[in-house]
Amino acid sequence: MPASPRSRHPQAVLFACGMNAVRSPMAESLLRQIAPRTMYVRSAGVKKQELDPFAVAAMAELGEDISKHKPTTFDELDDYEGLNFDLIVTLSPEAHHKALELTRTHAIDVEYWPTADPTGLDGNREQRLQAYREVRDSLQQHIRKRFGRHGLGNE
Repeated sequence: MPASPRSRHPQAVLFACGMNAVRSPMAESLLRQIAPRTMYVRSAGVKKQELDPFAVAAMAELGEDISKHKPTTFDELDDYEGLNFDLIVTLSPEAHHKALELTRTHAIDVEYWPTADPTGLDGNREQRLQAYREVRDSLQQHIRKRFGRHGLGNE
């Protein structure tokens, strides 16, 4: 099925994962790096948890400061500003199911990018941080591939 013109060139993108503490805040920040100023980018989770310090550290390595990110749920986002998005990119199964529920009442395209959850891994600090870097780098590749033409001209 071909992508609709709206989903190919979205004006408002929501990244969603389980807790809005690691994957979706990373993706939000990464897309903001290359998106035109006219594109609205947010993130949300099915539930919420405190922002993960390893996610903050992994993004800081790229010069991105996500330390002020406040985890938000779909329901809170809907209450605060509505779900006026052209595209929801889901990064976890629970977020994908929630997004599909929303598309019953909202005309929103949904894309599923299965993304590993690095939070449950054991190991020393460097090994754990490496898992977050891998998630960050994977998201960055997906974002450049999907949205690069909307970037600053060199993508």
